[in-house]
Amino acid sequence: MNRKRRITILLGIALTATASSVAAGQELEFRLTDLDGKKISVEASADSQPKRLTAVCFLGTECPLARLYASRLNGFAEEFPQVRFVGIFSNRQDSEQDIEAYQAKYKLNFPIAKDTQNIVADKFQAERTPEVFLLDQNLKVIYRGRIDDQYQPGIAKANPHRQDLKVAITESLAGDEISQPRTQPEGCLIGRVKTESGDNSITYANQISRLLQNHCAECHREGEIGPMQLMDYDEVVGWAEMIVEVVEENRMPPWHADPNHGDFINERRMTTAEKQMLKDWVAAGTPKGDMEQMPEPREFAKTSEWRLPKKPDAVVEMRDKPFTIPAEGTVEYQYFVVDPKFEEDKWVTSAEILPGNRSVLHHSIVFIRPPDGGSFRGIGWLAAYVPGQSAPAFNPKAGRKIPAGSKFVFQQHYTPIGKETTDMTRIGLVFGDEEKIEDEVFTIVAMDQQFLIPPQAKNHKVSANFEYLPEHGNLLGISPHMHYRGKSFEVIANTKDPNSDSVSKESTKQTLLKVPEYDFNWQHIYQFKNPVPMESLESMKFVAAFDNSSENPANPDPDQHVSWGDQTWEEMAVVFAMVSAPRKQKVIELERSEPTAEEQLVIDKYNAFIKVKVDAFVDDYLEHFDKDKDGEVSLGEFPRGIRRFGRWQLDNNSDGVITREEISINANQHFVDKFPHSEFDPTLKRF
Repeated sequence: MNRKRRITILLGIALTATASSVAAGQELEFRLTDLDGKKISVEASADSQPKRLTAVCFLGTECPLARLYASRLNGFAEEFPQVRFVGIFSNRQDSEQDIEAYQAKYKLNFPIAKDTQNIVADKFQAERTPEVFLLDQNLKVIYRGRIDDQYQPGIAKANPHRQDLKVAITESLAGDEISQPRTQPEGCLIGRVKTESGDNSITYANQISRLLQNHCAECHREGEIGPMQLMDYDEVVGWAEMIVEVVEENRMPPWHADPNHGDFINERRMTTAEKQMLKDWVAAGTPKGDMEQMPEPREFAKTSEWRLPKKPDAVVEMRDKPFTIPAEGTVEYQYFVVDPKFEEDKWVTSAEILPGNRSVLHHSIVFIRPPDGGSFRGIGWLAAYVPGQSAPAFNPKAGRKIPAGSKFVFQQHYTPIGKETTDMTRIGLVFGDEEKIEDEVFTIVAMDQQFLIPPQAKNHKVSANFEYLPEHGNLLGISPHMHYRGKSFEVIANTKDPNSDSVSKESTKQTLLKVPEYDFNWQHIYQFKNPVPMESLESMKFVAAFDNSSENPANPDPDQHVSWGDQTWEEMAVVFAMVSAPRKQKVIELERSEPTAEEQLVIDKYNAFIKVKVDAFVDDYLEHFDKDKDGEVSLGEFPRGIRRFGRWQLDNNSDGVITREEISINANQHFVDKFPHSEFDPTLKRF
């Protein structure tokens, strides 16, 4: 069952119930001891004052949403002194030490206690963390549910649209009826104490530990972005039901490609049998098994260590001081430009981005911004960091070119964790010997920047072709990019058999990548197990769909028209393709110093052919970007997104204006590279 359907069903069930369906009065009384040994008592009051309220908040030390909402609960406790706030930790995996650390980290200003054996959680029929029960003086539940609607798993809105708990408190204190007494909580299932069924056919020691090592431990270990560690039984068993939920909903492991299209090196997917094994283990009460059957611990590189083939030849930090990530809210994409001070061309054979703080860095992409007028193929993609995925490995004889004088642009996506923190990301580079580099690795792009998504559109489609495909080499991987309204993405090629002897090769339409449920939170680079020969591709395009409706829970504002833009409340429709192509075409020099008359005719035809291509490109370029129609393009006429991707490199004289002549010069070189003389006429191999 997908996430949207689950929310709809659960909310429908919830709204058919009323707050009176939860036990009231003495049945909800409880007494616990806080971390300092003081008694916490929640009891019905003989006092008839109607404005005495108690907010019982179920929390968890590792639940991402319980972390994000800690400071908000603190704020409410200060804003409403008439309301007594109490924090209850019912997860079996939350030790007293964990709770003490949570309290210290988030500086809770209300009493908290450990709910051993989840007795209080069972009294209240609590489901998730965070979940709040607002009680009147008689311990009648007058509100139950979420704190507000700002955060959901994988979704962080700029601001809440409805502050449910605050509204309920305000209405109650004013003597009004609660307008919405129940909402569906979002967050982590409470890890209750289990009772084993006696079925030990599947145990943690024998099967589940291996499954988690293979699929989860890369991110869910100390120092990584996974909010909880899944490395030992006592921790795992408390998260068992939650693990089943996220696996069944395909939220974890994070992978979004349709398995019917393409085979990928870095695929992260559980099989149907593995998912069923998890469900059966939980249904049996999560038996531990014989710990002698435990596998050897999987070895991981330390989070502070490079995983490059050797010590990096150069390390470049994203800026001169760390960037501060706030405790909550949304952090728009950050762009940091840094000069690596390369005075000569560099060929990178391996690159790795090393986060300074993996707990908040969702992903990072580093682009090369070449100097104006520099010789450069493709756009400037250099490297990317995505949690749980290794950087692509190049052929030892292949490399990315960094022209002398280039700058780096770090694109950083941060996710707050409930406490203010900092990050200083850096990139490490291994250089190759230029004389030994046979293939150049570079990135080509297709994008549509002219779309306008109507309000409430559920399935608005856009598409664009790759304007340039290298004639030779291999397609190594694909990375689509959209924002919160992104719904689906497909990359389609017209292919032909490069080994066919047929003069007229028939093309076949082929889906290279299909992402039926796009998720902005995971910026995958889909790396092909078997690179696709460029000779087999006649053309390649993408088709993307957006959901700008109210049914999209991540939608920033479904009532707005949406166009291209860098920020997440805007949208992008772009796909990056990583290719490897031969650096040079080998040519055979002819002995004659001058072309024959017959050759000159072919050369003239070739030049005329290139001129048609160039003129059409220049006209189209000016049509798109010359807003004031003065025959040239100034910096201000470019959309921000184009400048982000390094497209401002046509300004050969660096005067801030791109003229028709400059466009022609660059376009001419582009089409000469794409259509070499030797392919136009095989007899002209020296031209």
